[in-house]
Order: sequence, then C-alpha cells, then structure tokens
Amino acid sequence: MKGVLIAAIVSLVVGLFGTPMFIKFLVRKGYGQFIRDDGPTTHHTKRGTPTMGGAVIIAASLLAYGMAHLVTMTPVTASGMLVLFLMTGLGLVGFADDAIKITKQRSLGLTSVQKLLGQTLVAVIFAVLALQFRNDAGLTPASYNISFARDSNVSLALGGTVVSLILFVIWANLLIAGTSNGVNLTDGLDGLATGASVMVFGAYVLIAIWQFNQNCQNGLASNAAKCYDVRDPHDLAVVAAALMGACFGFLWWNATPAKIFMGDTGSLALGGALAGLAITTRTEFLVVILAGLFVLETLSVILQVGSFKLRRKRIFRMAPLHHHFEMVGWNEITVVIRFWIIAGLCVAFGLGIFYAEWNVNQ
Repeated sequence: MKGVLIAAIVSLVVGLFGTPMFIKFLVRKGYGQFIRDDGPTTHHTKRGTPTMGGAVIIAASLLAYGMAHLVTMTPVTASGMLVLFLMTGLGLVGFADDAIKITKQRSLGLTSVQKLLGQTLVAVIFAVLALQFRNDAGLTPASYNISFARDSNVSLALGGTVVSLILFVIWANLLIAGTSNGVNLTDGLDGLATGASVMVFGAYVLIAIWQFNQNCQNGLASNAAKCYDVRDPHDLAVVAAALMGACFGFLWWNATPAKIFMGDTGSLALGGALAGLAITTRTEFLVVILAGLFVLETLSVILQVGSFKLRRKRIFRMAPLHHHFEMVGWNEITVVIRFWIIAGLCVAFGLGIFYAEWNVNQ
C-alpha cells in the first residue's frame, strides 16, 4: 500500500505544480489550441489556450511510478511497464497530432489514416508483449481468455499459436482504439474528460488492490475458489494511483475556465492506459461499464454519423453528446458537472458488479 500512496501523492504534486510551469512554457512558444468554426460559438473565446497538457499527465505518472518503486525498493513489473508503454506510445501519437494542429493553425492534425496507423503500431507491440513474460505461476500480463470481472471460459486460443496471437492482437486493438478514441471524443469541455478519468482510474486502484488481497498467488485469498489470476495486481494499483493523482493535479488547471487543454497527447494516452489496465486486470468488458461516460459519448457520434448517412437526418444538434446539450442551452459548467455525475454513477455501478461477482455464493 505504501507504493500506491507514494505514486498518488507524487503524481498529484507534479501535476499540480508542474502544469503551471508547462503553461508558461507553452505561452512563450505560442502553442495554443485552434478552435473549429462549426462548434458552439462560446468556444471561440478558448482560441489560443495552451494545449498538449497531456504531456504533464504522462510525465507525472512515469515519475510517480518510478519514485514509488525507488522509495519502496521494489522491482518494476512487466504488467506495470506495459501499461505505461501503451500510455506513452499513444501519447506520442497524440503529441504528433497536436503539434501539426499548432504549426499548421488548423483544427485537424494527423489524418485519420495516419492516426490509426500510429495507434495500431503501438497497440500491436503492446498486445504481443503482453502475452510474454510468464512468472513462476505461469501467468502473463494478458490472457487469451475474454474477461468481464475475471477471465471467462471463452478463449481466443484457437487453431494454433499464430492464429491465437492474431485474434488476441485484433481484440486488444479494438479495446485500445475504443477507449482511446472514447476519451478523445469526451475531451471537448473544460475538465470533462479529466474529471471522469480521475473516477475511472480511482476505481482501478480499488479493483487492483482487491485483486492483490484475493490473489491466487499470494495465499491471502479468503476463498481460494474465487481468487484472481492476475499477474501483478499490486503494481497495477500503483500505475492506476499514479494516473489518478496526475489527473487530479492537472484538473486544477483544466477546470473551467481552463488554463490548459490536455489535447490528443493526453486523451489518447489516458484512453490507452485505461485499456491497458482493463486487459492486465482481466476486466475487459467491465471497463465498458466503468467508463460508461466515454462509451456514451462514442455511441452518440456513431449514431449521429450513421443516422446522417442512412437517413440524411441528425439525431443530435451536434455530436459528441456534450455539445448537443450546449446547443440546447445548457451552460458548459452545467454540462460538465452533470456528465461527471453520470461518470460517477457508472463507476459506482461497475464497482458494485465487480464486488458482487466475487461475493456471490460466498
């Protein structure tokens, strides 16, 4: 638990005090956000606000993770390092996207194909490596089995090693693309995606700690039949705590009126970290509930695009969903707070399901 607390505190401090320093640097360089003209008119005042703040979240998380292991004198684990690799790799893709927006002074950075290729490359490397690094119990960071609150009996290990690996890589790519783009779509209002991310990563701190206490490897589980086969649950709690603390510190400056935006650098990184935690904690379908707000925002875009292509009619005044409520007259702060409430309810519901799954038939 000491490592979890250290990670949370260090990342919070770095995010809280490192962000204003980064803001000053970005202002000196003139690196500001370009606002799309077809969005809500109230957003035009945000033009020029420093962006790429996700770099602070990534740096704070990496520093906090390293400090937690340095202070506690414990080795890093394959699971923790892979989640951080996925976060950083997707963050670099987002950084390239943000850099193009700034230098070209436009609201679009990388093309959809370029962004997809970058995300896919990082995701494939993560997926392949996640099936390596067996520990003494034979566990790898990821599993071929599809999971909800734990591994199910549905396995992607079909045919042969190559076929199974390809199926898992495809599955992991779907999860990573879904979460990273979900956070990216949600990051449209001051503090919205950051605040929701704090809640989801906080949930993963609790989940990973519970999995450590009820792990099949450490002999502490109160019910051996319900123990968890997760390779490095305690270290995953450290990673989740580092991310939670970094988002908390950044939120101080990202809340309305935002002094800085996380940009694609942050949104893709946070979405990647979320998918990495879901895969390594064996909660691949549970994350759909825990990150329910991100799912809702993504669905609104899918429905809007699908409806327009099929019927030439729009369901919402504007997508993603948070912009629809702005267009009907809600204040930005009202939208953010109410969407935070939705995010909190999704997290509470997901945690309840996670515990209920373990507690049934006890």
